[in-house]
Amino acid sequence: MSKRKLVVIGNGMAGVRTVEEILAIHPDKFEITIFGKEPHPNYNRILLSKVLQGDTTVESITLNDWSWYEAHQITLYTGEPVIQINTGQKYVVTLKNQIVPYDELIIATGSLPFMLPLPGAKKEGVTAFRDIYDCEKMVETSKKYNKAIVIGGGLLGLEAARGLLNLGMQVDVVHIGEYIMDRQLDPAAARMLQKELEEQGMNFLLQKNSAEITGHKRVKGLRFSDGSWREADLIVMAVGVRPNTEVVAGTDIETNRAILVDDYMRTNIPNVYAVGECAEHRGFVYGLVAPLYEQGKALAATLCGQEHAGYQGSVLSTQLKVSGVDVFSSGEFMDSDETQSLQWFDGIKNTYKKIIVRDKKVTGAVLFGDISEGAKLLGMIQKKTDYAVLEKEMSSGSSNKDELIASMADHDIVCACNGVSKGTIVSAVCEQELESVDHIKACTKASSSCGGCRPVVTDILDFIKRNGAETGTAKEAICACTGADHLDIIEAIQLCPNESREQIMKRLYWKNDTGCGICRPALLYYMGMHSSELPDIVEEQTADGTYMTAPRMYGGVTGAEQLRKIADVVEKYEIPLVKLVPGPRMGLYGIEPDSIAAVRAELSAAAPLYGEELRAVGTCAGIRYAKGALQDSISLGRQLEQKLESFVFPARITLAVSSNLNDEAKSLREEVGLIGAPGGWELYTAGERLYVTMEQEDAIRMTETLLSYYRESAFYGETMDKWLGRLGVITIREEVLKRKIEETVKKNQQAAVAL
Repeated sequence: MSKRKLVVIGNGMAGVRTVEEILAIHPDKFEITIFGKEPHPNYNRILLSKVLQGDTTVESITLNDWSWYEAHQITLYTGEPVIQINTGQKYVVTLKNQIVPYDELIIATGSLPFMLPLPGAKKEGVTAFRDIYDCEKMVETSKKYNKAIVIGGGLLGLEAARGLLNLGMQVDVVHIGEYIMDRQLDPAAARMLQKELEEQGMNFLLQKNSAEITGHKRVKGLRFSDGSWREADLIVMAVGVRPNTEVVAGTDIETNRAILVDDYMRTNIPNVYAVGECAEHRGFVYGLVAPLYEQGKALAATLCGQEHAGYQGSVLSTQLKVSGVDVFSSGEFMDSDETQSLQWFDGIKNTYKKIIVRDKKVTGAVLFGDISEGAKLLGMIQKKTDYAVLEKEMSSGSSNKDELIASMADHDIVCACNGVSKGTIVSAVCEQELESVDHIKACTKASSSCGGCRPVVTDILDFIKRNGAETGTAKEAICACTGADHLDIIEAIQLCPNESREQIMKRLYWKNDTGCGICRPALLYYMGMHSSELPDIVEEQTADGTYMTAPRMYGGVTGAEQLRKIADVVEKYEIPLVKLVPGPRMGLYGIEPDSIAAVRAELSAAAPLYGEELRAVGTCAGIRYAKGALQDSISLGRQLEQKLESFVFPARITLAVSSNLNDEAKSLREEVGLIGAPGGWELYTAGERLYVTMEQEDAIRMTETLLSYYRESAFYGETMDKWLGRLGVITIREEVLKRKIEETVKKNQQAAVAL
């Protein structure tokens, strides 16, 4: 079978990472050709500043050398950019007039430095800071000249300034804003950073608007809009980048700020994809490496025919060492009327921490000086952790490093660039006996991109060397009756599935024989899930000693026959109160103890379970009556409720299904919601979108798989939003998808055997 032709336009980090992901999934699927503008193999652009500063070499920041391309039979053309795409006949044309056909095309052209259109911007001595050529130009200039101006007080500008200082030049940093790094830091952290950098020799000219670059052929200085002037032999523009979409000009490929892509990185043209800084996803263009790698992973799965959830967007974080100073920021880090913040200053250690809370959820953070808590805070922000957890875990401005490492869950991400978790690092260190951070980097890719997580990786390695692999958190007892936590109880029941409730309680050193209102139902639930000895179920009574039941109305829909039957039962058993209850359901209250079984039997209502049942599935008016309906909400709601009515959950669950994006059934407010969209169904949990573009059958399967995972992994009493906060939306999304894929493979195998 001949390989399909895959052409990649761009030899940068995003494009080549996509190729790496493809090779990991299906190494023999494609004949791969890559075109690069620069005369180098793929290198780590993030570390260019280290080259400029003299801390490393060009060779050492190379990610994939020539031998890698050769080993994987990849044809690489360096110094030969693609200048034209013919999407109709499916071929590309290069600067050297080479015509190359494709079956699949990836556009990964990255971004271009934005050059201010100032008078004199074309003079000799004016440069950007974007690639190896710029780096070499600055090094050569430093050998002949003394004074440099860097326009732009962002991260790139500061790194360029630090490099020029190392090269022996005097450096002024010009910034139009009130403080430096205003896209990554709040004013307090920025002022602290500025003070540190001034002590290193940088000079800052803030709130300065550049007007003209002066000089004859070569730059002599920079004039500002207020009339002042500053001498300079070199001017470096580091004022931002813009997506490089030049190659799609004249094609039918849709663009906005960048090339428009969907969750599967597809453009509007079949077989044409975009990834990285040249791609625009849901209105966002990402410039950090972590989102680009996530996009590459999603695109690789698409091209290799794997079922996956697609790219869902990213929570951005910055964890960097700026001229030797550690800084971290993530999420929203500026104060506003809708947020509250907690701040800690340590003037002696020169550290600063700020955490932003919105609607009692952790939504952002800034760290300066000590960023050891960065990975944990990023996890909290991604999970939208409740303030109560934050208050408990972060009650002071500094924490013992061992406590921080021990408190991190295995699924907490340490290296955001490459998606490497603490558990992955611990497993690699213990199983492969890794001895250094460089060994960990080579094995897991942690700290191999921006290097900002290197201190945390170092702390994890040191912790393991002293304490072994036991890096778990201190446990919290389920209640005052016992020292056991939820996991202890589950483990005991699984180890001894035939033991009674009393025996399990004795085994776990319960302080009394009966337990309390907290631990009794939890034990009952866990035994129902994991034991062969289900204890007797004692149904809870209402306040007056009577009972209540609520017959199901599938999908929130009822009819004359069911309503007539309910009316007959109410009259027959003299039930005093009938009212609508959340769900929606119809609740019958005040049923006498000797009548409850008969009432349930006549109404086909479920008997009490050892946990919580699915309360109801609410729907809107459906495809026929709802305005703007896109999907059949009533049909899906009925099927879901019939499918899930026998499920037992650790906490109350209500589903809602809306036929269109107006969300008339309030699906986003329920534990699980489905919303009809033009491309199919979208699945949400606790307001977080998990999956999109599903047919009705897939929507049912994914919902069932999601709730099965919740039943198995949630603690008793843990609502879905808290479960989502504990595990994280990424973990849940990937696990549910994995289970669905495994189920599909199993069914296909069974079908093959049957044939």
